[in-house]
Amino acid sequence: MTPTQSKFKPKRIVVAVNPNASFGKTRAVGPAAVQTLRAMGHDVTMMIEPDFEQLLVTARKAVKSKPDAFVVIGGDGMVNLGVNMVAGTNVPLGIIPSGTGNDMARVLGIPHDNVEKAIEAFAEALNRPPRTIDAAYASSDDGEGRWFGCMMSAGFDALANERANNMHHPKGKSRYTIAMTLELINLKRINYTLTMDGVVTETGATLVCVGNGESLGGGMKVTPTAKVDDGLLDVLIVQPLSRTAFLRIFPKVFTGDHVKDPRVEVRKVKHIRIEADGVVGYADGDRFAPLPIDIEVRPGALKVLAPPVA
Repeated sequence: MTPTQSKFKPKRIVVAVNPNASFGKTRAVGPAAVQTLRAMGHDVTMMIEPDFEQLLVTARKAVKSKPDAFVVIGGDGMVNLGVNMVAGTNVPLGIIPSGTGNDMARVLGIPHDNVEKAIEAFAEALNRPPRTIDAAYASSDDGEGRWFGCMMSAGFDALANERANNMHHPKGKSRYTIAMTLELINLKRINYTLTMDGVVTETGATLVCVGNGESLGGGMKVTPTAKVDDGLLDVLIVQPLSRTAFLRIFPKVFTGDHVKDPRVEVRKVKHIRIEADGVVGYADGDRFAPLPIDIEVRPGALKVLAPPVA
């Protein structure tokens, strides 16, 4: 599986490993990737910290040293960390996905369900100029700011995520299944004020999502026409739905056909402000801040090491 060393020009690479993977089933992915890259002749530094707070500190120092690549190993939470480390810099981001959703990897054409192939794809990308793509920057009224690469959710899905994060039992994926079920039982209209490229719209909706890429939740094509390099954000607005209507539309999200429903609207914008009571925004699956949130696209803000566009 390892390409011959002669095919690769040695690079200085920093690899950040998800702290939560230390004892999980993916704990061997980081060492395996580092071993493979070192065998190719690259100068590789692996960062394993006990928690995300310490990893952030170490990662910031590493990026300031201007490595040839900053690589994250884990799921979309780690990718979000990586995006926030390198967006706006000339340090390219590498992704070796080992999470459950791996949505950014899917969007970029990185093998998302085979670690060995993902390592190979990254090694090959090191010999090409990095791809330049857009990133989105979100800011809250209290001054907090965060980059994201793929999706900001601010509706039903965000409420389910928030409920799951506040639950102590059960552990694991079943907690999110229960949280989504409870939110579905209480499915309600959310009153939004959306300011899109300066135009204010008052609307009721079940959810609002803002996509720089198309995918959310492990392959759901929430904003199927979103492109990471078009200088635009895709805003998905789903009108208030009954539980029955929601359950009928939901399966179509895996093919992107939900946008054909007249109760579903997608707008392409450069900037959006989302306002609603009682809703927290989630960026690439990570909790960001309660609404209101301003989001703008930053064209060409992110360099990634990924397969070329087909």
